[in-house]
Amino acid sequence: MFKSLKLYSGLKVELEQLLGELVGFGYKRQDAVLAEGDFSRRGGLIDIFPNSFELPIRVELNDNLISAIRTFNPSTGEPLWAHRIVIILPIRKTGRLKTTPITEDFPLSNFLDLNIGDYVVHNQHGIGRFLGLDKIRVQDKYRDHLVIEYDRQEKLYVPVESMHLVQKYIAFHIRRPKLYKLGGKEWSRAKERARRGIQKMAWDLLSLQAMRASAKGFTYAKDTDWQAQFEESFPYEETPDQVKVTLEVKQDMESGKLMDRLLCGDVGYGKTEVAMRAAFKCLMDNKQVAYLVPTTILAEQHYHNFSSRLKGFPINIQLLCRFKTQAEQKKVVGGLSQGSVDLVIGTHRMLSDDVSFKDLGLVIIDEEQRFGVKHKEKLKKIRLLTNVLTLTATPIPRTLYMSLMGARDLSVINTPPQNRLPIKTIVVEYDQDLIRQAILREVERGGQVFFLHNRIEDIEKVRERLGKVLPQGVRLAIGHGQMHPQELEAVMSGFLEGEVDCLISTMIIESGIDIPNANTIIVDNAHTFGLSDLHQLRGRVGRFNRAAYAYFMVPKNLVLEKDSRKRLSAIQDYASLGAGFNIAMEDLEIRGAGNLLGMQQHGFIATVGFDLYCRLLREAIDTFKKTGVFNEAHN
Repeated sequence: MFKSLKLYSGLKVELEQLLGELVGFGYKRQDAVLAEGDFSRRGGLIDIFPNSFELPIRVELNDNLISAIRTFNPSTGEPLWAHRIVIILPIRKTGRLKTTPITEDFPLSNFLDLNIGDYVVHNQHGIGRFLGLDKIRVQDKYRDHLVIEYDRQEKLYVPVESMHLVQKYIAFHIRRPKLYKLGGKEWSRAKERARRGIQKMAWDLLSLQAMRASAKGFTYAKDTDWQAQFEESFPYEETPDQVKVTLEVKQDMESGKLMDRLLCGDVGYGKTEVAMRAAFKCLMDNKQVAYLVPTTILAEQHYHNFSSRLKGFPINIQLLCRFKTQAEQKKVVGGLSQGSVDLVIGTHRMLSDDVSFKDLGLVIIDEEQRFGVKHKEKLKKIRLLTNVLTLTATPIPRTLYMSLMGARDLSVINTPPQNRLPIKTIVVEYDQDLIRQAILREVERGGQVFFLHNRIEDIEKVRERLGKVLPQGVRLAIGHGQMHPQELEAVMSGFLEGEVDCLISTMIIESGIDIPNANTIIVDNAHTFGLSDLHQLRGRVGRFNRAAYAYFMVPKNLVLEKDSRKRLSAIQDYASLGAGFNIAMEDLEIRGAGNLLGMQQHGFIATVGFDLYCRLLREAIDTFKKTGVFNEAHN
């Protein structure tokens, strides 16, 4: 699954075997190589456009020996530079069929993909197995139909224009679902049992909404001239989604109700700018703002960004994290309770019992899934007291679910920033030569590299190993969470300033580190990370208008567990821009959701599938609201 092909000068090759391996890797034989995945042969010359390369290579054969390997210009054929060794990686094929959610990772379409063999739910006939597409003759014309297999190998043919009735079956558990019998009454009975049980969940969700609605919020004033001045200082052009989402947040704040809004946008899509504008609006009404982030590194970066943008405005910004001494932390905490600190940016330290605010108006939570259970319980209480804006690229299951159901407001940034390119994602066995090739290619074009190794005990050995295979001119540095704060700060500043070519680090870089010049990331032991973690790590690169690369490495010859294989396949399949919702849904499917809603509701999801469960729940909520039953019970 994660193999590679190594070519180097002096290697003896069987020509037909080499061409066969390229075909097996997904490459196509062409007259000329013009795009990734092409190869051609003319006599003793083999041209290949490898996956993850910006230009093709020419392999020159002398009898059965490789005599030279050169990158060349495909337009002119001119050789550009020679290679000692190149690594050929497979071209990825997904063969997935896009489907649209039934519920009318609703503002997002096509967030589920359908593979042959997947279980599906037809709204009227129940759970079956998707066998693919087939052409069926209807009134002298052949039309495409989805083919679904049911119990006793009965088949249902669904016209593609009716495919909105069919959804991928997701139940977040490992057991195979039961296939229903076509024309039987069992499916309608099962759906009705689920419908009745789901009504309790609808009642609970409405109760939560009622508690928030009854809490009196602060009504913020319309935008000031300073607000316009602050927003004009944004150095980039806003995307249409950024403008739309900013307006949604401001309308919440001006409504007088408590805001609890989830802002989803892929890594690097500009969520922070929306949060900045909300924070500034809050500050303009003399309210305090708390910006909560998962890592010390990210807290410091946000602190510097806010300080730069707010320069010239009479606003006191402070940082509260372990980079500060105990005395400095005590001073910040005192300023928050007295009201002299307007905006505090910090880690979970802000959730400590000694921290209180004189007049807190807004809490911004960056990547809530990165906080522990204890901290999340405290955040639940905060939601009943003040405005909350949560930012995420890959929403945690419950957060995503609550937003889909309307218990929390949902905003989505789907539009990538201008000139942003998809990140080329490669999952491959650990290969020292490939690592050398990837690092040198990035450094030679003036860029920088993240090398992530999440074990502090042997991270120094990784640096030694890389130092032996890389030229002396490549500058290496180490960063991890157990370093002295000042030392870590110096390393990160050096990397930001371009004084380090390759940063060997732990997971401290996972969230939000924005270094546009770093456009290659190599993740060691990628099979040990969660899917949302892998997506966050990939998002550390690709923030510039040049091709970016993410290499996820697994140990050679390691037999991976089923879930690890699924995660690595998913991170490679969902490499397009805006893949955060796909990643979140895939993560749900892999990890399961037994603790998402309680076992009873989980049982209903298993019966009818997640998508139909959502639709039935939404129907129940709408029914309660329209009939007034809920309002009467709570008056």
